[in-house]
Amino acid sequence: MKTNKMKKVLIALDYDPTAQKVAEVGFSLANTMNAEVTLLHVISDPVYYSLTTDLPIMGYNGDAGKPPSQFTSIEGIKKAIQQFLDQSKLHLGDKTIKTLLKEGDYAECILSTAQDMKAEVIIMGSHSRRWLEEILMGSVTEKVLKQTSTPIFIVPTRKLSEFKEDKKLEATIAKDQVLINKLLKKNLS
Repeated sequence: MKTNKMKKVLIALDYDPTAQKVAEVGFSLANTMNAEVTLLHVISDPVYYSLTTDLPIMGYNGDAGKPPSQFTSIEGIKKAIQQFLDQSKLHLGDKTIKTLLKEGDYAECILSTAQDMKAEVIIMGSHSRRWLEEILMGSVTEKVLKQTSTPIFIVPTRKLSEFKEDKKLEATIAKDQVLINKLLKKNLS
């Protein structure tokens, strides 16, 4: 049986602490496949960014861990989010990663981006502890699942309070990466 190698991976990131786990797990999966990576963030509701204070977001550490004060205008939000995407790319350590910033409905932007770039896998996070329930009851993930034939890899994330303990996060990411590698080796052989 001949299998097609997946060459393009789209990783959809929120602007919150769970983005680090989603980016790292997605990047690990893409690396295993030697696939091109695109990080996508969608601005759907600019008000959200004014509410995200004191969150330890990837790329913003220590006193700089607070989101930039640029969130007073849409142009400021775009600038801050591009910095976030650039820091995410730097954190992952691969200069070939592409970044995209779009405005609109989350699901529609993820779907159109995946289609435009011909992504073979979409990687998304799920914020709920009961992520399967969230998928079944209505969410961005559910909308994307219903409207695409592209495989979706869902990274279950945990509540913000659980991300404050770095050792637990690192252990979770390491376990996820081992599981991903085992699944890929099994499926590719």
